Amino acid sequence: MNIMRPLFLLLLSAAAAVAQPIGLGIKGGLPMHDFLNAAKSQNFRFDSTTNRYIVGPSVELRLPHGLGIELDVLYRHFGYSSIGSLGAIANTVTDARTSASAWEFPLVGKYKFHKGLVSPYVEAGVSWDRLSGLTQAVKTTVANVTNSMSTSKPPELNKETTRGFVMGVGVDIKAIVIHITPEIRYTRWGAKHFIDPGGLLNSNQNQGEFLVGFKF
Repeated sequence: MNIMRPLFLLLLSAAAAVAQPIGLGIKGGLPMHDFLNAAKSQNFRFDSTTNRYIVGPSVELRLPHGLGIELDVLYRHFGYSSIGSLGAIANTVTDARTSASAWEFPLVGKYKFHKGLVSPYVEAGVSWDRLSGLTQAVKTTVANVTNSMSTSKPPELNKETTRGFVMGVGVDIKAIVIHITPEIRYTRWGAKHFIDPGGLLNSNQNQGEFLVGFKF
């Protein structure tokens, strides 16, 4: 009997948690910062391109008392290029083109200040970011002779996966059966994906995003 009671309470709690409404939908928006910081020197130059979108599925467990837990899977694409001469060898030129995708997995706890058609909320949690499809195509020209190669491990790569702290504010707008959630989210990453040995390219550890979610 002493064993059955705690077991019964545990099962009852689990059932209550599962019974809570679950919101499923999609979240997308715009990054407010470039994924990479690029610069140039006298003989070498980096240029970066950050696609101005971020999108993916989202799921939220809506708990009592205005609490909630949300998990997103957000996708973005970026790239960078570099061109320049190698050191003092004036007739040697390298031209590299790099592209990759980044998958962001933020897991946040949410608190809504009141229930209604319009509910402001705050959120905080952790996020993981992982690179995929990383490819660098390099052309090296020496005395008008060009050689090509490709690699998935460019010299600028520091970490394929990093983790960070997330915080944000937003508004939950209930429109019939759909929850529309515009928000501003900030992430501080713990490490950089890319660090150029020459100091001309590095990842931005501060990330701001304007996101809008649509959940049923």
